[in-house]
Amino acid sequence: MNIEHLIRMANQIGTYFAAEPDRAVARDGVADHLVRFWEKRMRQNLYAGFDQGTATTLAPLVSEALTEHRERILGKAA
Repeated sequence: MNIEHLIRMANQIGTYFAAEPDRAVARDGVADHLVRFWEKRMRQNLYAGFDQGTATTLAPLVSEALTEHRERILGKAA
């Protein structure tokens, strides 16, 4: 799947959770959504772009969620 499409979808999730006043709850919400509704392959591809530095347009909230909840989102020890 195209990394730009994944970034766009992830940022839409981030926009939804950005309304949450508690930043930790918002990060948890982003992570939970990715785990519950994205295929593992999609999550792996998003992390590949994130780790390679090609996902530069990710919203800050999404980047924070990816950093904080890596193991949970990928479903394994990272």
